[in-house]
Amino acid sequence: MPIRRLPPETVNRIAAGEVVERPASAIKELVENALDAGARRIEIQADGGGLSRILIADDGHGMAPDQLALAVERHATSKLEPDDAGDVDLLRIHTLGFRGEALPSIGSVARLTITSRSAGGDAHQITVEGGDQRPIAPAAFPGPHGARVEVRDLFYATPARLKFMKSERAEAMAISEEIKRQAMAHEAVAFTLDLDGRTVLRLPAEHPGDEGRLKRLAALLGRDFEANALLIDQSREGIRLSGYAGLPTYSRGNGAHQYLFVNGRPVRDRLLQGALRGAYADFLARDRHPAAALFLDIDPLFVDVNVHPAKAEVRFRDPALVRGLIVGALRHALAAAGHRASTTVADSVMAGFTAHTGAAFSPSSQASQGFAGGFSGWTGWDRPVAANQDIPGLSERSARVESPPPGFPAWPEQSGAPNPADPIDQPLGAARAQVHGTYIVAQTRDGIVVVDQHAAHERLVYERMKAQMAQGSVTRQALLTPEVVELDPAEADRVIARADELAQLGLIVEPFGGGAVLVRETPALLGDTNVQGLIRDIADDLAEHGAALALSERLGEVCGTMACHGSVRAGRVLSAPEMNALLRQMEATPHSGQCNHGRPTYVELKLADLEKLFGRR
Repeated sequence: MPIRRLPPETVNRIAAGEVVERPASAIKELVENALDAGARRIEIQADGGGLSRILIADDGHGMAPDQLALAVERHATSKLEPDDAGDVDLLRIHTLGFRGEALPSIGSVARLTITSRSAGGDAHQITVEGGDQRPIAPAAFPGPHGARVEVRDLFYATPARLKFMKSERAEAMAISEEIKRQAMAHEAVAFTLDLDGRTVLRLPAEHPGDEGRLKRLAALLGRDFEANALLIDQSREGIRLSGYAGLPTYSRGNGAHQYLFVNGRPVRDRLLQGALRGAYADFLARDRHPAAALFLDIDPLFVDVNVHPAKAEVRFRDPALVRGLIVGALRHALAAAGHRASTTVADSVMAGFTAHTGAAFSPSSQASQGFAGGFSGWTGWDRPVAANQDIPGLSERSARVESPPPGFPAWPEQSGAPNPADPIDQPLGAARAQVHGTYIVAQTRDGIVVVDQHAAHERLVYERMKAQMAQGSVTRQALLTPEVVELDPAEADRVIARADELAQLGLIVEPFGGGAVLVRETPALLGDTNVQGLIRDIADDLAEHGAALALSERLGEVCGTMACHGSVRAGRVLSAPEMNALLRQMEATPHSGQCNHGRPTYVELKLADLEKLFGRR
């Protein structure tokens, strides 16, 4: 069969399959065009999941009549300018769009109408139906400048594509999610989204900056995110990471609440997602995911956005630098949060309380419910508590000058800080009781705190072990017989190139011919480990991320396991000094608000919450 040139209409429809995968993709391209045009207000309407009708209206710069015809031609764009030699620089992309494919692609598979007015000019419109372009004609336009792009019967010219569309509801949800991402990235732009005539989003323009960005995120992700978000703002070698990340105890069951942006462009990048997961590795179980909205500002020269026509993927010139910045910035913010836990923990506790009718608390029902010693130490309903009766835990005053018991580090105030007048003024208050041998009840000035003693001490021990690892090299154990691991030559070279870094983690490797690595020593914390699997995991990490994550994660898991076994167990009775020592140490230890698996170590109920329970307010 001879080689033929494809007709322009067919070329456009092939390109449309890459650029316009679904209605949300078309809306993404049109909204990005509006943003590149300097719009400060964008209105989006979609009917029938975007398949019947899409309308994007903006107040951007608009287009002159002679530009409308060029706008619907392939690879015609106003976003790239040639230099004096006539060359176009694709390495410094400062706009969201630049390929010049969106409008002609949409026009080749749908009925496209563009109406536009530039400042001081008259409004005109152009129509393209299935690739067939109509003449430009004068039109009405409500504003002084801007554009209105209407798309009807999307994919009518490619019926086969319609068979792969999901339900109208699913497509509408995808549109809503796309607009949310665009709105997060551009807080200074007002967005309105109508689906089938119903307004689902109405976002006013916010002041540019962290405060306005947080208001926009709160409007999209909820007030709980605003109350439990940590500010991120770090720079390294000209790259800036900003945004907000949720506390570990404000985690989710999936990664749907993770939003990543590069130079204002929403992206889905494995490197960025892996860095986010790695930053929270010490704080969340594998089935929990952090909530975050992170914005990376980087010189366009160091990131390639021309990877895919949809522009949802990027490549970094130095991925290790970007990953290190994300992990370092997130861990710094988490450490600065100290023992703080999310507000949703207390909300969940309040939701679990129910008002008591008192019917169950009769003398006859006491024995049947198993209250062995009565209530608060009572031995019977006919004998009241003596005024001077000692109630374990409650009668002991929380010591104001107590020495920490054996096994507990010195209190923070004993290391030079002034001794507080009363432990009740400390963030976690003064210990008043221990219940069920597991939970410490403490009193603060404006409420109570309930602490899970095992989870709290597990985190304290874990942080202490990590600090010891950071102070020096990890203890190593020599293998009785050095083990040879066969790898791909390129993988072996990557592992050997990082031999010095691996040695700091306690792993000693040497080259062993072409495509093989000899392992002489492993970290003692790992015990009897699978050396073959460990080296292969490290090789995979180096290939994908440029860092030996497998080894550090395994060491972290071992530290977590050892901390769990070495911490105060549930059921152990603690004295008042021991309880207070645990509280003071929690206040002085970063990340103590959650255990190693992301569960909260304490719950705080304000006095106002307690008064609500008893109808006092």
